[in-house]
Amino acid sequence: MSVKTPSKLEKIMAAGHLGVTSECGPPRGSDPEVIKEKAGLLKGCVDAINVTDNQTSVVRTSSLATCIHIKLMGLEPILQMVTRDRNRIALQSDILGAASFDIHNILCLSGDHQSFGDHPQGQNVHDLDSMQLAWTARKMRDEGTFLGGNEIKRPPEMFVGAAANPFADPFEIRVPRLAKKIAAGVEFIQTQCIYNLDKFEEWVRQARERGLTEKCYIMAGITPFKSAGMAKYMKNRVPGMDVPDDVVKRMADTPKEKQAEEGINICVETIQRLKEVEGVAGFHIMAIEWEEKVSEIVERAGLLPRPEID
Repeated sequence: MSVKTPSKLEKIMAAGHLGVTSECGPPRGSDPEVIKEKAGLLKGCVDAINVTDNQTSVVRTSSLATCIHIKLMGLEPILQMVTRDRNRIALQSDILGAASFDIHNILCLSGDHQSFGDHPQGQNVHDLDSMQLAWTARKMRDEGTFLGGNEIKRPPEMFVGAAANPFADPFEIRVPRLAKKIAAGVEFIQTQCIYNLDKFEEWVRQARERGLTEKCYIMAGITPFKSAGMAKYMKNRVPGMDVPDDVVKRMADTPKEKQAEEGINICVETIQRLKEVEGVAGFHIMAIEWEEKVSEIVERAGLLPRPEID
């Protein structure tokens, strides 16, 4: 895979290094210092920072505005964009807005249903789905045209990503679905949080056999547990999550005051094992409202220092 954009993240993985990204959830208000504090905790230990787009359908500062704050700090943002709230006009407009600030990464998502959030009466849009959004971003970049056919002056230069869940049922369609996303133009994938390592490795093996890991960078999703309660909640209450019983038991058997530390240990062990899996191109560390632990995880997993790429 050759470099097609000015994205630092793309250049790092194209050079054969394991990429590292993390996540920054915008605040429930307009104070930019909240954004700057979170992003500052990630500086130097990741290659790019995902900015969520009204995650769980709860209103927050916009992903685009937050990406601009992060860009102005000298860090590389990944603009998450959900299709739930915008039609094709607004989606293309926001892509241009990001490009005007030289934001070079986009993650195309459907978004959580509005019934999960604080405005359940809100209306879905979904004019495009996440695969069509990825195709749109590639068309705007590669052909320099809008969906309507008109020419774009200074087309966006976006490294185009999407999400994948190797654990959703039925498992048999997970790799074919990945293939569809790649056919739509997706260049990197960030996966659901991984706790069932055997199942994830089987998913990667199948993807590798179909040649998909040669066409797309797979970034393994990692989320540390803060407590045994969090492990049980994610196992029993979060759709599409696969947390094996032995992982829940390991957290539950750990004294309460040491559970957060044990959650970090599991996270580090997961990265160290998956570093050896052919087809894994990097790690996406989703330390939910626990950004201060990312540097420790990255360091202990042997992913520091981060490579410098011009």
